[in-house]
Amino acid sequence: MPIQTLDDLAVQGTTLGVRIDINSPLDDAGGLADDARLRAHVATLSELLERGGRVAVLAHQGRPGGEEFRDLRPHADQLDDFLDAPVDYADATFSADARRAVENLSDGEAVVLENTRFYSEEYMEFSAERAGETELVDKLVPVLDAYVNDAFAAAHRSQPSLVGFPARIPGYAGRVMEAEIDVLGDMESTPEPRTYVVGGAKVPDSLAVVESVLDRGVADRVLTTGVVANVFLLADGVDLGDASADFVYDNGYWDEIDRAADLLDEYGDRVRLPEDVAVERDGDRHELALADLPPKEGEAVMDVGSATVAAYAAVIRDSGTVVLNGPAGVFEDETFADGTHDLFSVATEADYSVVGGGDTAAAIRRFGIEGFDHVSTGGGAALNMLTGEDLPAVEALRD
Repeated sequence: MPIQTLDDLAVQGTTLGVRIDINSPLDDAGGLADDARLRAHVATLSELLERGGRVAVLAHQGRPGGEEFRDLRPHADQLDDFLDAPVDYADATFSADARRAVENLSDGEAVVLENTRFYSEEYMEFSAERAGETELVDKLVPVLDAYVNDAFAAAHRSQPSLVGFPARIPGYAGRVMEAEIDVLGDMESTPEPRTYVVGGAKVPDSLAVVESVLDRGVADRVLTTGVVANVFLLADGVDLGDASADFVYDNGYWDEIDRAADLLDEYGDRVRLPEDVAVERDGDRHELALADLPPKEGEAVMDVGSATVAAYAAVIRDSGTVVLNGPAGVFEDETFADGTHDLFSVATEADYSVVGGGDTAAAIRRFGIEGFDHVSTGGGAALNMLTGEDLPAVEALRD
């Protein structure tokens, strides 16, 4: 069943509950340290307001008990600066005062309702039907005409504000959600050959991506980097030294070595491993070919080496589609940023390039790399789509 988008919505004079994902890192003063997620939703919000909609913004910030669990006033202030329309802030989500704030909106005005996670049921998972019966949804439905979900980054959750409203009132995908579904949900139709560059430190998730895209024939080859590559190297019998092996063990990834070995047995040279690695030696970057491993005691693998970057770059340049999922090393440390920077830069030369969200998107922002065809706003949600899994918030709109 197709999902309705803003093209299907008669906006003028309607009151819309619009779920966005503006969960952002905060600075020491409690302000926004990074406004990238807010900027991502400007197109959807601007369109709705320019078309005469009355917009009640629903969003969350942080997790209960966490240091970044706070109100949405800074986000409302920032959106007020970004949008050519007035944006107010309500310090409650579905109280009588919050509902009055929604009812008092005029065409082309918006109000940011309080952090949905201040309400306990919002941090629980429900079926769409049950979520539609929660207090948050039940109290807000009478003052809304329709619901727009633009929060792709949270679409892998089945919380009330994400799946409950479409069970009660008409639901539509915002422009961010629409674009993510169109791109990540249709990777099979992108130019061939398709190369996935899989790295980062979330090994189980990354191995799930490797297995899925190779099994479904979505990827022609996978280039491994980061801790993911370390696990594959260990599976291939390479001695990375105690420091790198201990990191894998301490993070609970030791069993993933057997999983990686099975993938190497099944898919052979479709899974490429690094030819060299970089470690920290005497405060500097020191590169070692695999034949020169293990490194000295206490030295851990922090990045792929320059020979690997050159070999991988040749594969990427020969690709029709490149998907980046995870950094190549500890890119936050300038000493070990080369692998991530250089591979991500060359990926922009492919006919079609996709960034898989999360740490990958953070890296390209850090380096200021531009020219990708699609940069996902999601981490876990993007991962689910890349592995062919359904997203509860997307299915709620479809149903």
